[in-house]
Amino acid sequence: MTSLTKVRPAEPESAGKTRGPWFRALVIFGSVFGGLVLLRAITGETAITSAGTFGTALALGIPIGMAALGGLWSERSGVVNIGLEGMMIFGTWGGACGAYFSGSPWAGLAMGVAMGALGGLLHAIATVTFGVDHIVSGVALNILAPGVARYLSTIFFVDERGGGATQSPPLPDFPTVSVPGIGGPLGDLEKHHWFLVSDVAGLVRGLTTNLSVLTLIALALLPITYWVLWRTAFGLHVRSCGENPYAAESLGVRVYSMKYAAVIISGALAGLGGVFLAMVGSSQYQENQTGGRGFIGLAAMIFGNWRPGGLAAGTGLFGYTDALQQRGATGAVHALLLVVSLGLFGFAAMLVYRSRRPRLAQVPENGPSGRSMYVRLAISVVLGVLLLVWYLTTDQLPKEIVTYSPHITTLLVLSLASQRLRMPAANNVRYRRGEGH
Repeated sequence: MTSLTKVRPAEPESAGKTRGPWFRALVIFGSVFGGLVLLRAITGETAITSAGTFGTALALGIPIGMAALGGLWSERSGVVNIGLEGMMIFGTWGGACGAYFSGSPWAGLAMGVAMGALGGLLHAIATVTFGVDHIVSGVALNILAPGVARYLSTIFFVDERGGGATQSPPLPDFPTVSVPGIGGPLGDLEKHHWFLVSDVAGLVRGLTTNLSVLTLIALALLPITYWVLWRTAFGLHVRSCGENPYAAESLGVRVYSMKYAAVIISGALAGLGGVFLAMVGSSQYQENQTGGRGFIGLAAMIFGNWRPGGLAAGTGLFGYTDALQQRGATGAVHALLLVVSLGLFGFAAMLVYRSRRPRLAQVPENGPSGRSMYVRLAISVVLGVLLLVWYLTTDQLPKEIVTYSPHITTLLVLSLASQRLRMPAANNVRYRRGEGH
């Protein structure tokens, strides 16, 4: 029989009141930024905390974040959505068509969001109404979208100047905004490369200068999503459908309606990410413009444990590493080897700490959970040592690894975080009214 350890005494009711999710988010952000500051000071790679890097990271992260947010809405209602890539493709084409023929970027935004929502509607009809497997429906949507976009381009763009079957003519731009009066002084501070002061100046300048209005709209959707899903009755109904639709049905929740609404919102958000790619990240629609960002957004959502704050962290991780390689900061990407190595050592230390914490019932060390912990501990330490040796014995990374550094970093972090993830209980479960009674 398994011996029981001492039960940890209950914490006072006031213990957790001052340490909510915002406090934890600030601590995590401060720790990550502090690590980047130290890394910049140790390596001398100024691109690590430059305004250009942070600004580029924000721009690269927005489309991925919108796809991740769309996936969050859909999967919180119990519908797996791997069709985010196809919905983003609809958004890129719809945004280009609406903006070009109307001459207004706002019309492009409206049409791109509507096209993405249409993709969500198709996915909802297949999965919710007809009970098609969610994965099959998502794959079909990803196959359908490029063909539809190519067909529509041959109809609408081929005869237009600068357009063709694979691209649209140049598109109008969204207005940009900057916080007045701080760009110049912060730029001067950043040039001095003072420890922490210049780094903070680079961060603030990168996140407050020349921002597209669409960037501000996308950023605002993150707290709005959190508030709607976790602070309103509508959000509670959506989440209950993803956990136990039959229990929700017994309480009077219109499960079909909630699922439809969530999946359509999911498509609209992915479509907004597509509009951003076509009109902010570029100046025209181009075939294959999404470049797998829908799938990366899905990975960011999973990394974030199906919560807005977590998916924002995953999006930031990918956007930052992608920004370094796109700006040609090969030395900074090489320095990330040291960051990942130290992160792996920290993860190993956390595993050791957690294994020694008292629990209500201790799992035997030779049991499945004990073996899993030791395997993860060994893998983390070995990988950490290998990456540290790699960093100390080289000056730069091969070009191929630099190009794929965002994907490698995201997959590595996702694999290490997989043990703490919990998807909605009724995800990918076929629901039929009345069957659960």
